[in-house]
Amino acid sequence: MKRKLIILFVICLTAIPALSQQEPVFSQYTMNQFLINPAFAGSEGFTSFNLTARQQWLGFEDAPMTQAISGQTRITKTSYVAKSRSVRKRTKKRRPSGKIGLGGYLYNDQNGPIGRTGLEVSYAYHLFVGDGQLSLGLSLSAYQFRVNTSELVTADENDPLLSQARESMFIPDGSVGVFYMYQPFYVGLSAKNLFQAAIKFGGDNSFSDYQQVRHYYLTSGYKYDMRNDFEIEPSILMKTTEAFNLQVDVSVKGYYKRDYWLGFSYRTGNAFITMVGVKVDKLYFGYAFDYSLNDIQRISYGSHEIMIGLKFGDSNKRYRWLNRF
Repeated sequence: MKRKLIILFVICLTAIPALSQQEPVFSQYTMNQFLINPAFAGSEGFTSFNLTARQQWLGFEDAPMTQAISGQTRITKTSYVAKSRSVRKRTKKRRPSGKIGLGGYLYNDQNGPIGRTGLEVSYAYHLFVGDGQLSLGLSLSAYQFRVNTSELVTADENDPLLSQARESMFIPDGSVGVFYMYQPFYVGLSAKNLFQAAIKFGGDNSFSDYQQVRHYYLTSGYKYDMRNDFEIEPSILMKTTEAFNLQVDVSVKGYYKRDYWLGFSYRTGNAFITMVGVKVDKLYFGYAFDYSLNDIQRISYGSHEIMIGLKFGDSNKRYRWLNRF
């Protein structure tokens, strides 16, 4: 029993350093909200691709790290569908366009001996509500869940429990979200790990399940135009689980000509964050440094996050719906 408790303790310790960290943490969430909310896919009207790499607690052995590649777009071209199956009587009916968003991303998340590599695909439907836009999104994902038992330390090196443990499992899951934008204001709500899969590592009922926890995200922000080439964007991100392990990111970011930005963020009880970035034509480069506010800072050089983005389609001729704003 003691040996089993040691293994479970290690698993739980690596999975719950901050807000039951089964889901990756992103400091630059305002640059790509698609990673936390499927309803964001295509909401801005751009076709965009993003690469995000995060190394948490640099200098700390087996610290969490995440890499993600994502892409999203909005289907805007008018299409036609056949109204009849008859070839001779086939007529075409105009189908409304500009309401569908698609997206997907590949990710790899490593947290001590636990790792996840997966794919998520998303579908979003955008509705015009007055002068705003309401987006509804759904995503399905599948990932490989891994446990490196060689990194687990037990009193007995030949413990049969480790030899019977499953080191790799295939897990399906899903996310759902809603996003409302009334420029320059936005607010979004999403839930991830909808299925809350229970993952069994051992070969018998004596080895307890590892439960995936459902996560909830609430984001909101407002971009204020100061009309002198400067903009200020205060924003907030609230994360919680059903056990109400609440964590809040309060941020403010300043833009100059929309090509350069500098921001600061405070993550409750966890970190103070500095963000900088630059836009070069259609390319976006962002960097964030998290300074830990807890005891781990004694042995860590902070957390580092790099984001590279590429956006297409900022033409009003192609995205006529943008003129609504």
